[in-house]
Formats: sequence, C-alpha cells, structure tokens
Amino acid sequence: MPAHGDYLCVMTNIRLFFLAVLCVALLPVAASAERKPKPKTKTPPGSAAPAPTDPGPAKPLGTVGSWTAYLAQNKTGKVCYLVGQPEKTEPAAMKRKTVMAMVTHRTEDNVDNVISFDEGYPLKEDADVLLHVGGEKFELFAKDDSAWARTSDLDKAIVTALAKEKQAVVKASPRKGRATTDTYSLAGFSKALALIDKACDVKR
Repeated sequence: MPAHGDYLCVMTNIRLFFLAVLCVALLPVAASAERKPKPKTKTPPGSAAPAPTDPGPAKPLGTVGSWTAYLAQNKTGKVCYLVGQPEKTEPAAMKRKTVMAMVTHRTEDNVDNVISFDEGYPLKEDADVLLHVGGEKFELFAKDDSAWARTSDLDKAIVTALAKEKQAVVKASPRKGRATTDTYSLAGFSKALALIDKACDVKR
C-alpha cells in the first residue's frame, strides 16, 4: 500500500488532467457536473507521480437515477467512472461550485473503486469529511475542494456500502463559514456501478 503522501500525489496529478476531460464529457448529460478521478499506484517517496496518459474523449455508458456512467479509452487503457449529484444540500443558500460524487476505475494504473467527493468550496484540511452510508460512518481526508479515502481498502468498503444502501450523507467543513451537509440518493448507483465494472472488467 502506498504511503498517504504518495497516494495523494498520484491522485492530485490525475485529478488535474480530468478537470478538462470530465467537464466536456459531463456537460451534455448533467448541466452542473464537471470533473475529477485519481488512482493510487506506488510512487517512490519524494518523487513526483508520473503524468497521467490522455485516455481520449469520454462517452456515456448510461444514466440510472441521478448516476451517469462514462468510459474513456485509448491504446494504453481505459478510464471508467460514474458521477452523481446530491438531491439535497445544506445550507441551501450557500454559494458553491459543482457538488458531486465520483467512483473511478483506471486500467492503465491497475486502480479501481476510487471514491471522491467534490464539495464545491475550499475545505478545512485539518478536519475529516464524514460520510454516512446506512449505519456506517467513514472518515475521508480533505484536500483543496475534494474528499478522498486514505486507502484502497477503504475505497472498496465505501463503494460496497454505497451499492447496497439507499442514501449517503456527506458532512464537510469549509475553511471559512458554516459546515455543509449533502444528501445523495443511491437509487441507481449499483446499476451505474455495474456499467463501469463491465466496461473496465472489474470483478466483485
């Protein structure tokens, strides 16, 4: 398992690449969806993570409920990901950029089930983001405007919980201002997950 700092370095590099790719892919399907995945391959301590390879344009695989699955592919591999937005955000009057959840598989780096939440504002990085799924609670670390699992095992545990429950609640704290609570309906999540699993040959 890569160290926490190395994991974050790799995820950050891949996220930067997808800022542009996902924005173009998601706009026709969900007007306010935009961006974000990240894998976790081993990177030697102190070295920069390699720049991700452009997987090419993304195409939608299908929409189920509030979740949409996508595939991007080139000669080096595939990136399969699903995106969803909350059905409720609190406080409702707070100005935020895109709020969304994403699960990503990336075959080139042998990475799958990477979960992330884009909160739409700069997060307080010394405070965990709390994810409640059914009766389970998960602690995510904050970086910039996004929340991530610390390990691949935690990623998989979260995705498994999301696939079998009906609702997920994300509680996060901005650097300034009031904490937020986002409620996601998980109706359709498991079927959208099955679409990206099939596209990237991920077994469960």
